[in-house]
Amino acid sequence: MKILVIGGGGREHALCWRLSRDGHTVSALPGSVGISSIAQCLPGSVDDLDGIVKSAQASEVDLVVVGPEVPLVEGLADQLRKAGISTFGPGAEAAQLEGSKSYSKRFFARHGIRSARFFECTNRADVDSAVSALGERMVVKADGLAAGKGVVVCSTSEQARSAAIEMLEEGRFGEAGQTVVIEQRLEGRELSVMALCDGKRYEVLAQAEDHKAIYDGDAGPNTGGMGTVSPPSWASDALITSVCREILDPTVAGLIAEGLDFRGVLYAGIMVDAEGQPWLLEYNVRFGDPETQPVLMRMKSDLGDWLAGAARGTLPEGSIDWDARAAVCVVLASAGYPLTSSKGDPITGVAEAEADEGTVVFHAGTAMGPHGLETAGGRVLGVTSLGENARAAAASAYEAVGHITFPGMQFRRDIGSRGES
Repeated sequence: MKILVIGGGGREHALCWRLSRDGHTVSALPGSVGISSIAQCLPGSVDDLDGIVKSAQASEVDLVVVGPEVPLVEGLADQLRKAGISTFGPGAEAAQLEGSKSYSKRFFARHGIRSARFFECTNRADVDSAVSALGERMVVKADGLAAGKGVVVCSTSEQARSAAIEMLEEGRFGEAGQTVVIEQRLEGRELSVMALCDGKRYEVLAQAEDHKAIYDGDAGPNTGGMGTVSPPSWASDALITSVCREILDPTVAGLIAEGLDFRGVLYAGIMVDAEGQPWLLEYNVRFGDPETQPVLMRMKSDLGDWLAGAARGTLPEGSIDWDARAAVCVVLASAGYPLTSSKGDPITGVAEAEADEGTVVFHAGTAMGPHGLETAGGRVLGVTSLGENARAAAASAYEAVGHITFPGMQFRRDIGSRGES
């Protein structure tokens, strides 16, 4: 198939890598330095929806795969389908499951999906009421899209009140924070469960555990993700069965009941409590980043067939075949991240890092400049390796990381060591 991938981050690099390995002819818009070695990169912007439709038509592609969430929320999949182009990604209304925290929480409540108690707040009085009702330990979320950073985990009522006021009155996340959701803070261990959905049924992908905090030991502010392990050894078959029965099943049933045509990725962020019960934190409506990198390293089935099936409304029969080995992704971030990002810093050692055939370096924020390969974003590279288990995969990934340098490079040194075997 001829497949066009929209986006140019680490997630899209992983998608292009997997699709090209499966024998498909792949292009990307706008793509990246890393993607350019395996796919044709087309000029354009993910913000130019009309331009994307025209490029897809001109390229006569068989399938478009939308990577980032913003164009999905803005209706790119609707426009592509209206133009007769087979598209993997939900329409604008269904994409509100990610685009609006308040929309999604109301959806969870309507369909009996287990999630934390919550309050919607648009002013200081709402915040005071929510904080009084929920106690000390809360999570404050910007209602709209905030590039994975619009969540503040609070241990005291004063922290929660301050975080909410920063969003509502001080514009910390711009329009995304004009409404905030304050919810009960769930305790436990997080699990990422992605499922391909064709509008009627779904196929669960290999699970992953993301590491959001910037520093070792889960210290410091949240980021878009500093590393991932797939599969987490602690995520039992019984747990995944429970996630399907109590979260994914009622979600798909709810989408059908409300007439929402969801053909794309349902990415459930799950908190597993001390009793082993799963709670839904939130949904994303696209592949996770950096979860996609290790998950697709382990995928043995043809990704293109599964994405095309979902886009058509009929997933393939059978199940996806997975490599029994583990995969670990270690994210290398630029100086100042997550508050700022340093751009234009020269990067060396990527080729040496990829010398091991079990390692791939996915480009998340790079560009070619006066120094050759340079940093061009907060999260720069995702060094991803396979191994017999998580510890072995992590050892290979960190060995590869040792070859790469750029000024101010940040990375966690404990990815794959959370009690993994």
